[in-house]
Amino acid sequence: MQKVWIYLENGTYLEAKSFGASGTSVGEIVFNTSLTGYQEIISDPSYAGQFVTFTMPEIGNVGVNADDMESSMAHCKGVLVRNYHHEHSNYRSEGDLDSFLKEHNVLGITSIDTRYLTKMLRDEGSMMMIASTEISSKEELAEKLAQSPRIEDINYIKEVSTKEAYVHKSGAWNHENKAYNKAVMSDKKIVVVDFGVKRNILNELVESGLEVEVIPSSFKAEDLISRFEAKEIGGIFLSNGPGDPLVLKEEKEQVKKLIDANIPMFGICLGHQMLSIAHGYDTYKLKFGQHGGNHPVANPETKVVEITAQNHNYNVPDNIIEIAEITHKNLFDNTIEGVKYKNKEIFSVQHHPEASPGPHESKYIFAEFAKIVK
Repeated sequence: MQKVWIYLENGTYLEAKSFGASGTSVGEIVFNTSLTGYQEIISDPSYAGQFVTFTMPEIGNVGVNADDMESSMAHCKGVLVRNYHHEHSNYRSEGDLDSFLKEHNVLGITSIDTRYLTKMLRDEGSMMMIASTEISSKEELAEKLAQSPRIEDINYIKEVSTKEAYVHKSGAWNHENKAYNKAVMSDKKIVVVDFGVKRNILNELVESGLEVEVIPSSFKAEDLISRFEAKEIGGIFLSNGPGDPLVLKEEKEQVKKLIDANIPMFGICLGHQMLSIAHGYDTYKLKFGQHGGNHPVANPETKVVEITAQNHNYNVPDNIIEIAEITHKNLFDNTIEGVKYKNKEIFSVQHHPEASPGPHESKYIFAEFAKIVK
């Protein structure tokens, strides 16, 4: 392993060891408390532009495989882990994490105190950082970081969204067959606006009995409204995605038109935030975000507490209750986790019901959407 040097915008300067790709990279550092699923996190498009600090100390021990990819590639800038295990042991493993990160040009940083970094981010908030296997000078790293754009100034959606429309053909993972279920014919068709959609979200939409067409984020509302009026589609799903949703000015205008057309809609994560913004309620940035697989979320209607997966730095404002009913609340910090808009067939959640940390108590949300699709 070669050396890697890290500089954070609060002035912290660290030296560690590297695995995966070499080079220099700038991004926002966050921490994730999930105990499993590092490959799903690394391949989640919502992490574009970010370094992920894993609080789980042992990473790499189960290797990687094609079935656990949430997209076609890795999207984060880098990962920071306490101990990296090159030797992996799992019956589904097809390779090691080091080679995987090299293939996808993602920096791996190890032999670093991730508890120290997590406490710092908890106390000071998420921040920008630079990591390099090429530059060791603290002053040079600081200068390069200062000259780089911040994550909130970059539209990563253009990078992660599909370039061409396609129909998604697989359903949920079948534990008995060790394969994804195949899509079945359905008379209920929806369109997914891809802001950086996770594959398992598409799988769960298919599993709920929907035909799922995925389209680029550069969509035109008029086209979708025409298809809805012609009864070609019965609803629209707005996906998760990376970055600050307030950057998406044109996308907001298109979503506003869909709202005005009274099309049934469902949003997750960034899609949830986009619906809020398009209704006139701008999102705000959390101190260090919510990233992990153990967040308790209360459903006031069912009185059930669901264990959820989270991955976001931004949240909808509390005054959204003026136009929406609160359907879910985070029990860690009491932030809004889900809403249903009044007098509309539009609802959304901040957490990720497809990630199955519970493992199954949140999947009813996909079935609810399937019920209202015309």
